[in-house]
Amino acid sequence: MELDTFILSRIQFAANISFHILFPTITIALGWVLLFFKLRYNATGEMRWMEAYRFWVKIFALSFALGVVSGITMSFQFGTNWPGFMEKVGNIAGPLLAYEIMTAFFLEAVFLGIMLFGFSRVPNWVHTLATFLVAFGTLMSAFWIIVLNSWMHTPQGFEMIDGVAHATDWWAIIFNPSMPYRFTHMVLASFLTVSFLIAGVSAFRWLIGGRTEGVRVALKTAVYAAALLIPVQILLGDLHGLNTKEYQPAKVAAMEGNWETDTGVPLILFALPDEDARENRFEIGIPNLASFILTHDWNGEVQGLNDFVAEDGTVLHPPVNPVFWSFRVMVGTGLLMLLISWAASGMMLRKTRGGVEGLPKPMLYALVGMSFSGWLATLAGWYTTEIGRQPWLVQGVMTTKEAVADVPAPMVLSTLIAYLLVYAALLAAYIFVIFYLARKASKGEAIGSPVPPSTKAAPKAVPAE
Repeated sequence: MELDTFILSRIQFAANISFHILFPTITIALGWVLLFFKLRYNATGEMRWMEAYRFWVKIFALSFALGVVSGITMSFQFGTNWPGFMEKVGNIAGPLLAYEIMTAFFLEAVFLGIMLFGFSRVPNWVHTLATFLVAFGTLMSAFWIIVLNSWMHTPQGFEMIDGVAHATDWWAIIFNPSMPYRFTHMVLASFLTVSFLIAGVSAFRWLIGGRTEGVRVALKTAVYAAALLIPVQILLGDLHGLNTKEYQPAKVAAMEGNWETDTGVPLILFALPDEDARENRFEIGIPNLASFILTHDWNGEVQGLNDFVAEDGTVLHPPVNPVFWSFRVMVGTGLLMLLISWAASGMMLRKTRGGVEGLPKPMLYALVGMSFSGWLATLAGWYTTEIGRQPWLVQGVMTTKEAVADVPAPMVLSTLIAYLLVYAALLAAYIFVIFYLARKASKGEAIGSPVPPSTKAAPKAVPAE
């Protein structure tokens, strides 16, 4: 089989962004969780909050380092693999990426050192401020990246001059139609990812005997946060879907596996989409439910994939199978997260043998197994939205094929293999280190710096529940 530069370049970029997104998904929310732990410690003087902070700040630093390294590698590919992207829309993409560096990365880089090593070296208020600024920096970084990504899906505020995009309204570019939905959806996904990571690692520490107050408070905080945030995420997902239906109806048709425009369209739970025959095989669905979800009318009209085929037979919609299945993986994982978090919350809220002691071993093992479920849901969601944009790189402006570099396919293949090997090793090492730190902390070995010297309240222990 002949190697294809275009396909290999797409796989390479997908591999890079799939690896990279794992770590910002953690740091975006974990910085704010650390700030919450620190503020609770400042307000109460209870050592359990500082114990939780000191453990999870190490995970934050590890995640931040891998996120920076993989982000730099990914940005190189704009020049090596996709030069057409910057040639055509660089007047918009370039400034947005620069804003991310100036307003977010520098902020994180400057104050991360104080956050990590300033426990006993600076006044407590300075350390707390540094934690806030790092958390704010991670959020701003996500904001600018999501602005660019959203603009690629719903481009506004520009004009084309000699085949090159020029900005005419930066306000319209930044607050393009899909940005608010995409940004809030991503931030909530990050908080859910972190909630299950903290819950899973804390459950692991509890199971191996690390039953400290810091573990207890981290586990409770994470489970309750997940239980509260998942319904909000479901609501945001519905609003995001309605926005996508308005601006990218072909993507929604692929997500639903709907071939014909019709009213009273069923919600397909399972099917095997056949793109050659342009039909679904072994379809199982709930009558009228897709129409209700997408139009809020049981008999509402929903566009089908066959509306997005040109007269000459050219297919103008995304590949159906990857979008159809990735969407179901995302939703299925989200529903499992809802079930686990609500069940665990209910067990901890029981009047008899409540709290963390109310969690039976099977539930603790389930939480450990769900430690990285946020990663699975996030990746499935990104695959849904990014593959669902195809064949466009910038919707209605530039196709993906127009941006690819003219380089030999074997060269792309060799670097792809190198990336995959390095990323597999780094990912395995990352997960190993997290659980190594958990085992080390459970044995009572030091994992952090001393407690900050000046706080509002004298440090005090908290009796077990």
